[in-house]
Amino acid sequence: MLYRKFKDIDVSALGFGLMRLPCLNNDRKQLDMKTVREMVHYAMEHGINYYDTAYNYHDGESERVAGELLNEYPRNSFCLATKFPGFERERFLRAPEIFKEQLNKCQVDYFDFYLMHSVSDSNITLYMDDELGLMDYLLKEKNAGRIRYLGFSTHASNDNFRLFLEKYHDVVEFCQIQINWIDWTYQNAKEKMTILKEYDLPVWVMEPLRGGYLATLAEDEEATLKAMRPYESIPAWSFRYLQQFSEIGVILSGMSTMAQLKENIETFSLFKPVSEEENEALLILAENKLAKTVVPCTACRYCVSECPQGLEIPVILETSNAYAFTEQISNIPRKLQPLGDAGDPRRCIACRSCESACTQNIPIAETMYKFGAKWKLDK
Repeated sequence: MLYRKFKDIDVSALGFGLMRLPCLNNDRKQLDMKTVREMVHYAMEHGINYYDTAYNYHDGESERVAGELLNEYPRNSFCLATKFPGFERERFLRAPEIFKEQLNKCQVDYFDFYLMHSVSDSNITLYMDDELGLMDYLLKEKNAGRIRYLGFSTHASNDNFRLFLEKYHDVVEFCQIQINWIDWTYQNAKEKMTILKEYDLPVWVMEPLRGGYLATLAEDEEATLKAMRPYESIPAWSFRYLQQFSEIGVILSGMSTMAQLKENIETFSLFKPVSEEENEALLILAENKLAKTVVPCTACRYCVSECPQGLEIPVILETSNAYAFTEQISNIPRKLQPLGDAGDPRRCIACRSCESACTQNIPIAETMYKFGAKWKLDK
């Protein structure tokens, strides 16, 4: 396992994201504990010492599972990261209560890494509101030793990203952003990296495979990469792409199967960053893919709990993206009809509640309408 130095500790370059754990009966709250325990055991045995959870993951179950499973190991053998769920004003008013709940669920006395979760254009005013006092509270917990390192994750526009850092750069110690060879240009991760370099802040990476989107490629795209590295798996290319950046510390992967875990651990046993030629080839692939992609959904599922219609928004958006590639409406029923009403975009009432929770700033209601209209027309 490759490691990166951060302050006084060595953190594994591959972090285990506890966001997409294996479930039973497609129920995100009913985790397959046997498989999850086996995966955590394998990860610990093979050098992964960074585990990332959050208050909202798996509808609140992820922190509990992290506590149950990691409690089987010495506390100094792993680093645990979780996040303050800053999606609603009400939660800012309950920050001490939520933090205590997180400590209890995770069965720890302190968090190694604690993040302000998803600082975005829709909630940045809450995070920066001195009267709400979240930062003062978190610094109090840090001084008390219950937070070792304080950071934040963000999907904010770069203007708001700068605004946040101008105010808090002297107290935050790392930043987690979405970087992959698609979003380097599409979501302007390049500029975020430049900004973080100005403030000399270490970078944590989320969504290196874009929610699995980059784990498989079209036949011609795969052939392009295989011609340069015949031995490299397609998912590994995304990690090799990120290995070229010395400022990146932990790269998180939300692994759902033992096979994914084993493959990623093998990838992170070697430092083999892409060359300039390989980097250019990836960015050309990205440019071509973006010409076809409709929306940049990463299937984080924050939108689902906000939908009064109970729509499976990420699945619908994924299907909409697939349609953009094939233009074959006949493929849609196989994906969406098993979901029943939850898979019908035409049931969207355009209340836009989902958009307030969307980390990618996707115009969900508009996308639903256009996709639903196309589906109806073609049927």
